[in-house]
Amino acid sequence: MAVSEPYLAFAQDVLAPLAPLRIKRMFGGAGVYSGEVFFAILADDTLYLKADARSRDAYEARGLRPFSYIRKDGRTARLSYYPLPAEILEDPEALVAWAREAVAAAQREVRPQRRRPA
Repeated sequence: MAVSEPYLAFAQDVLAPLAPLRIKRMFGGAGVYSGEVFFAILADDTLYLKADARSRDAYEARGLRPFSYIRKDGRTARLSYYPLPAEILEDPEALVAWAREAVAAAQREVRPQRRRPA
């Protein structure tokens, strides 16, 4: 799940329009935030963007599969983060548009916290 320094620099550069952008190393990879919104994962020098019910079909129609990893108990965990299609990686404007949709998907998923009784 490692991410190389050159790939981190690439991600920082192409995702800069989503400022304030923050990339935080975690679990051998990295998480990408726009403000406080966690919208992407960097793993194995691949950019995975958040998808939800509204955006998932765009990835799956291209045969892309979600980010997955093997848990300690041997089971496979799948997350709602998908790699970008190759043609999108080569088009900076399209990449930013897909990334903005990933931010929107992450925002739609945020659930309001319940208030604790006083």
